[in-house]
Amino acid sequence: MNEEIIIPISLFAFIFAAFYVYITARNKERMSLIEKGANAELFKSKRTPVSTRFLTLKFGLFFVGVAIGVLFGNILDLYTGLEEGVAYVSGIFLFGGLGLLAGYFYQEKKVNK
Repeated sequence: MNEEIIIPISLFAFIFAAFYVYITARNKERMSLIEKGANAELFKSKRTPVSTRFLTLKFGLFFVGVAIGVLFGNILDLYTGLEEGVAYVSGIFLFGGLGLLAGYFYQEKKVNK
């Protein structure tokens, strides 16, 4: 058969199966806890709106860092002897990580205030 078709179909089937198993196992676990009389407060999220705001900030800074990393990788590719793949991947990881670090330090500064 055609490998170009089988591989993507297998990938999506695996992802679907993993989510299905995760959701059904979580449902069975919750049902057994409810049957035993456990408190329903166990299932509520502990995330506050403040942490959601910081999560959005972290994602934003991460994607800005990735974009800067792509630009940096292009500059490295054009003006140095680095291979194209190495230049782009190193730039993306470097600036994406710096964006996440900036988000972490900003969050720590705001939370400790």
